[in-house]
Order: sequence, then C-alpha cells, then structure tokens
Amino acid sequence: MVDWRLFEPLFNYARKKSLWIVSFCTGCGGIEMPPLMTSRYDLERFGMIPDPSPRQYDLFLITGYVTPKTLKRIIITYEMAPDPKYVLAHGSCPLNGGIYWDAYNAIKHLDKYIPVDVVIAGCMPRPEAVMDGIQKIMEMIENGTADGWKRYKENYEWYKKNQDELFGEGWREREARRWIPWLVDKKKEE
Repeated sequence: MVDWRLFEPLFNYARKKSLWIVSFCTGCGGIEMPPLMTSRYDLERFGMIPDPSPRQYDLFLITGYVTPKTLKRIIITYEMAPDPKYVLAHGSCPLNGGIYWDAYNAIKHLDKYIPVDVVIAGCMPRPEAVMDGIQKIMEMIENGTADGWKRYKENYEWYKKNQDELFGEGWREREARRWIPWLVDKKKEE
C-alpha cells in the first residue's frame, strides 16, 4: 500500500504551478483582471489560466462587493469545485463592504460564509497588489497552509448556520427548484 502523504510536497508544488482560476467579478475589481492576463503582467507565466468552469477550478477570485443574491452563487460555485480549492478575496469590499459598508444589502464578512485564504486590501488594489496576493497564495499552497477547504469541511455546521441565518433554512433547495425546475419535475414523476 502506498502512503500518498509522502508525495504531498510534490503534489503541493504541482498545485502551485497549475492553478485554474474562476473569477467572480461582482464589481469594479473585475477591471483589474484583464491587465493581469495580458502581456504586461502575464499571469500565465506562473502556470495560471482563467477557466470559466466551476467544476474544474483551483483558485476562486472574488473581486468586488458581495450582496445576498451574489453570495448564494458564490457559495454554490465554491461547493461545486473539487478539493483542494483556494479563495482569494480581492479588495476591501468582500471584507467589510468597502465603500458600501453602510448599504443594507452588502455582505460585510465573506469569511463567515466561505473560507477565505488570502485577502488583498485596498480599493481597488492595483495589479501589482493582486500579483503579490497571488504569489502569497502560491507560497501557502506549496507549504500546505492554504487550508480553507479543510476548514470548510471541519466547520461546515458553523458556515451552514451563518448561511441559513442570512437566507433562511432550505435555501439551497429553493434555489435548486428555481434554477433547475426540469430536474425537480423529473423527480416528481419517478
């Protein structure tokens, strides 16, 4: 029997060098993404590639303010991804609402609902700051300290309680009925 934990440093190095990114651009932070991907900063030289599929990404970028409506999609997108997965909050809006701190519909603490591994402060952080944040998360992946996906599993009841307090119990089922009625109707037929 092979003890795969022996290969964990090698796996972490490979994970660090082949990150697939899903960007959830909810606000002005999205405008900082094109410079990162184009020739000036050339994020692909680190082995990163933007990938719109939530079922295949490793790094989840949340780049702006979060409302209850978008938080539902963020949680669902986060839970769709395979483990290990990492979250990078981009700008002060996901942390404390940023300039929307007193708005009734701005979520103030994203980390109450999903684990956040690295936060880039600022409104709006420049591409250099985003590059620093990405390099920090790459270091954390290599040394095994980017463990938000483990914390989410271990403390799932706490995260779920916070989600249910905001949306009400059974919100996942209500969302599923809303977005995939053909599946719900098919189950009724069976």
